[in-house]
Amino acid sequence: MAEVKLSFPDGAVKTYEAGTTPLEIAEGIAKSLAKKSVTAKLNGEYVGMNDQVLEDGDFELVTKDQPEALKILRHSVSHLMAQALKRLYPDMHFGVGPAIDNGFYYDTDKADGQIAVEQFPEIEKVMHEIVKENLPIVSREITRDEALDMFKDDPYKIELINDLPSDEKISIAVQGEHIELDKGGLVPSTGWIKFFKLTSVAGAYWRGKSSNPMLQRIYGTAFWNNDDLEAELKRREEAKERDHRRIGAAQELFFTSQEVGSGLPVWLPNGAAIRRTLERYIVDREVQDGYKHVYTPVISNLNLYKQSGHWDHYREDMFPPMDMGDGEFLELRPMNCPSHIQVYNHKPRSYRDLPFRVAELGMMHRYEKSGALTGLSRVREMTLNDGHTFVMPDQIEDEFKKILNLMIDVYDDFDIHDYRFRLSYRDPENTEKYFDDDDMWEKAQKMLKGAMDDLELDYFEAEGEAAFYGPKLDVQIKTALGGEETLSTIQLDFLLPEQFDLHYVGADGEQHRPVMIHRGIISTMERFTAHLIEMYKGAFPTWLAPQQVRILPVNREAHGAYAEEIKQRLVKEGIRADYDDRNEKMGYLIRDAQTSKVPYTLVVGDEEVNGHSVTIRRFGSNDTVSKDLDVFEQDLLADIANHSRGYFEEDEK
Repeated sequence: MAEVKLSFPDGAVKTYEAGTTPLEIAEGIAKSLAKKSVTAKLNGEYVGMNDQVLEDGDFELVTKDQPEALKILRHSVSHLMAQALKRLYPDMHFGVGPAIDNGFYYDTDKADGQIAVEQFPEIEKVMHEIVKENLPIVSREITRDEALDMFKDDPYKIELINDLPSDEKISIAVQGEHIELDKGGLVPSTGWIKFFKLTSVAGAYWRGKSSNPMLQRIYGTAFWNNDDLEAELKRREEAKERDHRRIGAAQELFFTSQEVGSGLPVWLPNGAAIRRTLERYIVDREVQDGYKHVYTPVISNLNLYKQSGHWDHYREDMFPPMDMGDGEFLELRPMNCPSHIQVYNHKPRSYRDLPFRVAELGMMHRYEKSGALTGLSRVREMTLNDGHTFVMPDQIEDEFKKILNLMIDVYDDFDIHDYRFRLSYRDPENTEKYFDDDDMWEKAQKMLKGAMDDLELDYFEAEGEAAFYGPKLDVQIKTALGGEETLSTIQLDFLLPEQFDLHYVGADGEQHRPVMIHRGIISTMERFTAHLIEMYKGAFPTWLAPQQVRILPVNREAHGAYAEEIKQRLVKEGIRADYDDRNEKMGYLIRDAQTSKVPYTLVVGDEEVNGHSVTIRRFGSNDTVSKDLDVFEQDLLADIANHSRGYFEEDEK
């Protein structure tokens, strides 16, 4: 009888009869190990627990407590869902059904209509029935002809098979009557699957191409225990409540429409008030830090982006050039840096000019596919809080610290505290991918690391994550929905100064090459606003709120004039105040102000008119406080100036 020799992770080498299954191997080691082994790997490839081991190699059992096990479970649940759908709708066709970061999906095509969320309970019921059947899941290899015959009634599977190289092995996974094209990485049987939930359905073009049929993508999630599942469902419910698209519609901040164009949000007055506040804030902060703010064209000569390298490296993300005739082509800019280089280069520079800091709220355009567009966070037109500093090499570290301190101060003003720093270096094993100056790379990376250490900031290092032209620092912030995204970046650039032949005259009277530092403090206005909407759940601090004060007269006839007087007085001070003169009951008007998340609601009646005062209800509180109007106005102005969440906080302590 043939034998196979298997090497285990602990260094042990054992011999087994060829055809032994991973389940039998696990049971031979320990029954407890077999009970928690999800699948196995042979020479890095997945082998199901019920499959036969037929060759020598490195062997590893994957247990429930390993990170990849959850992905295996979710992949298996996508197959379980497909089997249930096939039982319910025999004519249904299937695309692909992978595991994803927070669950799984399967692309489906139902001939006689579509699946609605209301049908999920029925589908889940059949899924649980299949779980009870505890069907073994077995993988095997078949020929191309067998595969084409097996899936002859499913055009999407046939297309996938035909796209495979002619010499590639075709693997299938079998569970009961259901067969999947699959390379492995599945649980031993359907009985292993206990805790899952179908969550949503959306449209998706087959294989991501708009020229292909639109399929239905059914999403779900799964965990090894019910507590984790319930926690995830709760997190998703919270995510729905915080979704900036939902809040943006409810509070009339922005909207998108097909008439205007996908990925081109329209800022309504409330959203525009927030954006205008952000723009004024960041421009003022940057001017205080020595930046010169500029305006540069949103379109430029295509040659500018050819010289910068954007045309060669980012062409797929750029809109097609506009042919103006006579050989001139104009391009919607994908980035602002070439324009800022022109600002630096428009006259000779001396070492006395450096650091030279230039900044702009620069509008850019990206050729994003429609399927990738999301509210404000992924758009085709965006305005970036962009800045570039041109420095001498020995100024890099000090300028890096200065930018980093600005970032931290700005984060504090927005109450952003959950973030971490990532230093991205070049790959020391693959240096040919990067700008060719070993000495400069070593010095620059050492400078950035030294600056972080001097500032006593925690960070983690990522080799191979640097940009082609230099090392960088990324600030990874925790989102309100539990994810992580890059908000701010500081990038050193040795390449563009060379591409554009930038110089400055040094103290020695000779020409020298500056180093360019790219930096973005709060990303784009669109993405940062989306982040703030979800972070604050629409309840903005007073200084950011689109409407800071709403005034409600008890009686329009008797108290309306005083309400209007208060409004005009506050507006004159730059406060966003409004007078609600609708003929509704006071209880309704107060509830509406709370629903609209207005920081301060002022109620004025006889007592307030006679005493030149206001009765104040702060958002989120049922308590009221009466104050002299002059005192309220001064406190409110201080509240706004200090970027605080409410001036009553001190009073209530």
